[in-house]
Amino acid sequence: MDKLKKSNAWITLEHHAALVRRYHMRDMFEADPNRAEKYSLSAAGLYLDYSKNLVTQEVLDNLFELINERGVLDKAKAMFSGEKINVTENRAVLHTALRNFSKQPVMFDGKDVMPEIKQTLDKVKSFTESVHSGKHLGFTNKPITKVVSIGIGGSFLGPKIVTEALKPYKKDGVEVVFVANVDGCHIMDVLKSCDSEQTLFVMSSKSFSTQETLQNTLSAKAWFLNHGGTQEDIGKHFVAVSSNVDAAVKFGMKAENVFPMGDWVGGRYSLWSAIGLPISLALGFKNFESLLKGAYDMDKHFVEAPAEENMPIILAMLGIWYRNFMDAQSHALLPYYHYLRGFPAYVQQLDMESNGKSTTLNGRTVDYGTGPIIWGSEGTNGQHSFYQLIHQSNLTIPADFMFPLKVPYLKTTEQVKHHQMLASNCFGQTQALMQGKSFEDCYNDLAESGLSDEARRELAAHKTMPGNNPSNTILFDELSPAKLGALIALYEHKVFVQGAVWGLNSFDQWGVELGKELGNQVLDMIQGNMPLEKADASTQSLISKFSKSFK
Repeated sequence: MDKLKKSNAWITLEHHAALVRRYHMRDMFEADPNRAEKYSLSAAGLYLDYSKNLVTQEVLDNLFELINERGVLDKAKAMFSGEKINVTENRAVLHTALRNFSKQPVMFDGKDVMPEIKQTLDKVKSFTESVHSGKHLGFTNKPITKVVSIGIGGSFLGPKIVTEALKPYKKDGVEVVFVANVDGCHIMDVLKSCDSEQTLFVMSSKSFSTQETLQNTLSAKAWFLNHGGTQEDIGKHFVAVSSNVDAAVKFGMKAENVFPMGDWVGGRYSLWSAIGLPISLALGFKNFESLLKGAYDMDKHFVEAPAEENMPIILAMLGIWYRNFMDAQSHALLPYYHYLRGFPAYVQQLDMESNGKSTTLNGRTVDYGTGPIIWGSEGTNGQHSFYQLIHQSNLTIPADFMFPLKVPYLKTTEQVKHHQMLASNCFGQTQALMQGKSFEDCYNDLAESGLSDEARRELAAHKTMPGNNPSNTILFDELSPAKLGALIALYEHKVFVQGAVWGLNSFDQWGVELGKELGNQVLDMIQGNMPLEKADASTQSLISKFSKSFK
């Protein structure tokens, strides 16, 4: 057994869980009229209301004590200072250095990495401005009007979600689209809408050998050469974000158009690096820089605020309370903002790839729950589908609601009505989840229904909602680049804190690597470069059926 379950705070929390299960949040709000004010705070332009959680002050105090017992703040300092906390890969974890505006050095192996980061950022700025100004031209001297970003995992999801979320800030004249899936349908569909004379391809791969990304880039190259371009023209239409400059140059890219990234940048944390080049091209460099500054503001809050006033720590420890003491296995993210609809998918990768593990840093198998299943979607759509399960199932499903107080389109009376309705749905749902509706209320509502007492009671039972479903509500003014940066950093630090409490390495992903390795082997079998006998019987059968489809 890991020391975690033997800690005083953990044992006390188990005791509190048995008591709290008897409580209802309705009674908590009635007993304390100041509960909403007491359990809310602001940081980096975000406002968090966590009053609709099934916790008492004693529970929160013991959750904060667990932070101290697990040395979480010391682990955070180690991350920010460049220590190699990714022990299984012997790497530092320095995505926070990429948005460090403190003018203080960040040391790694005895060297300040900030000059290198600044140089890359200046390069992103210069290239972005050359594309937007028309200085960077295609092979027929026409300006670039379309950018195809090719990557996968963090090299794809972060830039895509950010550019979608900040659509009102997009730069006119340049359209940025994303390709990740190795399914040829995707790249082929995108290429149909491209003009070879005015399309720029950004290939993002640290090694320049990621299977899906490399194949999509090769397909784009073949398309380009078949549509008027030559090998000599590649340098005008293809750039790369990679550590493997030699491979990019051999491909035909200009060395000056290869944007480097450090080995200490994890994929799911990489949008802050040169991987964010498509963001800069889509939004303009100033907005990309604002995104970084917003994240930096949340970084400062995380390292400076005491635990009881620390937004990432509060969200993290509430998550641990439900996961480890209240039997929750999943966590829902529910943005009430159309442009933020992809955010649950982003956090899904961030959280589940980081803490979806069952082995501690010291190599022991855990005997407690770790990373939850992260899911969700645009809130108003979810209300007409999966909210039913949250309201009336017997599952504990904590949820985070996100809502912008302002949106760009509030110019007419009808537009204002739209936003008022959106707000009413968001706030009404959090109230309904907490409050529920009792059997007695449902029964009384049917007084004039004309039903027999037996039928009335039966229907009332179906309509009863127990409530007591926990939620957090995160509000922000208009979703600016800075606010989005802060929101993403908030969840990054939440995930870090939970991993630190659980004793996990939140920065490797060996489960992902195995699938890649076996996928490469299967590809060799499909292409006849490896005998089928190397695979199990089921895989052999599947490969055979696939191969026969080409005959």
